[in-house]
Amino acid sequence: MAAELTAHQLIAAHRPTLDQALEAIRTRAYWSPHPEHPKAYGEHGSLDMAAGKAAFDALLGTRLDLGQPGTDGFVGGEVSPYGIELGVEYPHADVDVLLPAMRAGQKAWRDAGAEIRAVVCLEILKRISDRTHEFAHAVMHTSGQAFMMAFQAGGPHAQDRGLEAVAYAYVEQVRTPDTAEWTKPQGKRDPLALTKQFTPVPRGIGLVIGCNTFPTWNGYPGLFASLATGNAVLVKPHPRAVLPLALTVQVARDVLREAGFDPNLVALTAERPGEGIAKTLATRPEIRIIDYTGSTEFGDWLEANARQAQVYTEKAGVNSVLVESAGNYKGMLANLAFSLSLYSGQMCTTPQNLLIPRDGIRTDEGPKTFDEVVADLARSVDGLLGDDARANSLLGAIVNPDVKARLEAAAGLGEVALPSREISNPEFPGAVVRTPVVVKLDGAKPDNEAAYMSECFGPVSFAVAVDSASDAVELLRRTIREKGAMTVGAYTTDEEVEQAVQEVCLEEAAQLSLNLVGGVYVNQTAAFSDFHGSGGNPAANAALTDGAFVANRFRVVEVRREA
Repeated sequence: MAAELTAHQLIAAHRPTLDQALEAIRTRAYWSPHPEHPKAYGEHGSLDMAAGKAAFDALLGTRLDLGQPGTDGFVGGEVSPYGIELGVEYPHADVDVLLPAMRAGQKAWRDAGAEIRAVVCLEILKRISDRTHEFAHAVMHTSGQAFMMAFQAGGPHAQDRGLEAVAYAYVEQVRTPDTAEWTKPQGKRDPLALTKQFTPVPRGIGLVIGCNTFPTWNGYPGLFASLATGNAVLVKPHPRAVLPLALTVQVARDVLREAGFDPNLVALTAERPGEGIAKTLATRPEIRIIDYTGSTEFGDWLEANARQAQVYTEKAGVNSVLVESAGNYKGMLANLAFSLSLYSGQMCTTPQNLLIPRDGIRTDEGPKTFDEVVADLARSVDGLLGDDARANSLLGAIVNPDVKARLEAAAGLGEVALPSREISNPEFPGAVVRTPVVVKLDGAKPDNEAAYMSECFGPVSFAVAVDSASDAVELLRRTIREKGAMTVGAYTTDEEVEQAVQEVCLEEAAQLSLNLVGGVYVNQTAAFSDFHGSGGNPAANAALTDGAFVANRFRVVEVRREA
């Protein structure tokens, strides 16, 4: 296969970016090569906002034939949470044909080496970045995110996470040299001398099982970590969020082909309604790596049953914010209100439980009772979402009927401090848009435990009254240990309380944010600096992204020769 993209061209174009990424993961300082603002993507051509929307519109009602072997039909059926039928059809695979075809390209990909694999991955990410406006609409209309969030989280932030995974993969692969000359002295006899060759070899085919809410942000780390370490990757999107990952696969296949590699190193398999192919794929002997984001139930099933594969899961957790005292009361309320509202709480990092002493808290505005804190938070959320246009831009749409059902049921669990209200979206009349609900619960009553000790995914939060700060700390510990947490937040001006919360998070391996009052929120993490999850509590068995996330996707094989 004649390469249109030579190794020299790829290295010249992308090695500087790779080097910057390597420096960023070393220093943990802020860096991103992908602009967050839509206007940064040019005014003409494929980078243009209007061109991106037109490209998305042109996809509607079409068949996305990726030219994959083993395609035995086409499937579709996605309906946007904003009420639009996408009408796009995707290839359905006969995996008995597709999987052997995917394996066939791994030898050349393995032999290319870590640097070539990395810069090919960066070319894929560059082309995706050039189409960020198009991808943003695809993410928006499959996840229900508002456009700006879909643009940022589904575009540059997702691309950052993919690049971060490539950087970690490169570091781990080049940790061992390609060759070594080994000489062992033997006294008066001739020394023993060997030439040793070390080759990173892929485990096999990686399976990425996509999620509905963040198809690219959660999908790219595993996809690029596996691809950069020499593995072929099969992408199985969530049935409601196929389009963003199908476009990703299309771009990856084009780049691989142009770089002289087998495009079947990356492939897509969509599923028929109710087919449930994830379980079948996950236990195939060819599948040696699995990346999954979703429910605890299926994540646990994968960990127990996909024994032939290295399984990386991000599952459900119960995220808590401990509120003991506040040095900036208004800043705390504003920060929490935004955190509860963003994307209708449909993030694995959104706070659910607000642990507040029943006797109240100290603040820079004087003491506040439990009821006052909760009422003030409710007013902050109301103020933030009082304008319907602003509310739509923050909330997006409810992603599926299950979230809507949980939201409606939450009002019956306790005293409602902030009722949810329906908001109309003039641009998309079919969108289901709801503001968050906040329910007060007494943590001392055993009957309430079932509510606040279970994840209620969506725009639902519980203000849990506890007897004291120490009780809040112990409830926090038990929640993380038993249910897991992707994030923990705390507000306190007391050094002892701060140390106690920090110790709990260190012991239970949960990521902690302290006293956030500005433009950084507990449910947001930055690639190259923040770890998403820890891999150390039940919410996830891996972190995005660290060395452990990539190192076991390949093994090093040694060949020794007499020198």
